[in-house]
Amino acid sequence: MTDEVEQEVSTGSLPVWDQVERLAQEAHARARRHDEGVVADYIPVLADADPALFGVCVAEADGPVHAVGDTAVEFSVQSISKAFVYALVCEVHGHEMVRDRVGVNNTGLSFNSVIAVELNDGHPMNPMVNAGALATTALVPGASFAEKWEHVRTGLSRFAGRQLELDGVVYRSESATNTRNKAIARLLQSYGRIDLDPLEVVDVYTRQCALRVSARDLAVMGATLADGGVNPVTGARVVSEQVCRDTLAVLAATGMYERSGEWLFEIGLPAKSGVSGGIVAIAPGKGAIGTFSPPLDPAGNSVRGRLATAYLSRALGLNVFASSARPSAQRGPDASGRGA
Repeated sequence: MTDEVEQEVSTGSLPVWDQVERLAQEAHARARRHDEGVVADYIPVLADADPALFGVCVAEADGPVHAVGDTAVEFSVQSISKAFVYALVCEVHGHEMVRDRVGVNNTGLSFNSVIAVELNDGHPMNPMVNAGALATTALVPGASFAEKWEHVRTGLSRFAGRQLELDGVVYRSESATNTRNKAIARLLQSYGRIDLDPLEVVDVYTRQCALRVSARDLAVMGATLADGGVNPVTGARVVSEQVCRDTLAVLAATGMYERSGEWLFEIGLPAKSGVSGGIVAIAPGKGAIGTFSPPLDPAGNSVRGRLATAYLSRALGLNVFASSARPSAQRGPDASGRGA
């Protein structure tokens, strides 16, 4: 283990403000031409979303925000909430406990799989699938479920830098159709992974998914993780630097479910999507991208959001795996790279 070694950080920075602004506009213009995808309808109220809506927002880790298109339009955060509730729970319970209780490994199966729980002896495996998200929500502090819900709402509001509110219509629509999540929660209870009333846990989870956010909110929330837990707009610390590191590592491995490997291979950023059409992608130390466009691809990711994020990842130099050879004049004594 390396816990005794101090974590050093070296991440680079974004280009100048005008260049980021121009590239955000270009990303929006390029992706707007695409009309593929289908609006989600398995939660009935989501089927009413306007497929023409599209916003792209880049929030820099030092404060500036670049917004293009429908970035003020609010929608339900859905599964994107999993990342930020996980961060709040890690802040309270710590690295080891949450890793052991919830896990960090990809299941390779769908986000709402029951089989994944059974195959892993009741272990939810990671906090981005529904089983892991329910186990995570069960760990939210609070003497009552009302207190747990308020801890979630105020916590995600601190990430966004403004007060987030519940979308009651979405909440009621999801509550009427979330029988699978109730079954998963009962299964987790049978394995001892949830110690509380499983149906109350599902209710808090359903509420967190129904919080209203915008593409701008997602960018600021992501930039808070990119900035070591300090909201770059409000200047308030939300979570610790270690929690940000842990959350981004989990997002990189599991944030896009069974397509996480493909997403990293093509785009190279920790990210999370939601079926309302939102995506947040984070470049550690640099900032975050928040997008919103309801039509989804077969993997459940916003078509335009994915295209805009992919463009900005390349154009802004955000891919965490990208590198280039140093000029020979900057190399050490042995330019072959073998050292002296």
